[in-house]
Amino acid sequence: MKKLMLVVSLVAAAASAQAAQDPEAVFNRACAACHNGALPMAPLKGDKAAWEPRLAKGMDALVASVTNGFNAMPPRGMCMDCTAEDYKAVIEWMSAAK
Repeated sequence: MKKLMLVVSLVAAAASAQAAQDPEAVFNRACAACHNGALPMAPLKGDKAAWEPRLAKGMDALVASVTNGFNAMPPRGMCMDCTAEDYKAVIEWMSAAK
């Protein structure tokens, strides 16, 4: 029984490690206002040069910045129902070259 519970727990943990929300939908709902040019310090979607130094810090640092807030970005980046995996997926989507 203990082995079965362990397997079920591992499967559940693996399934929860994926983004639950569509990155483009999250961007349109929570990120676009600032990352479409309203705030000059917010990197634009697809702006490889702007995203490069941010990505160099590592995904964990970027997710922490979104979660905790950074400069003009409020904590949780205007997506109160996003998980860390959702933030990661949106960052990857936004930082992809156009």
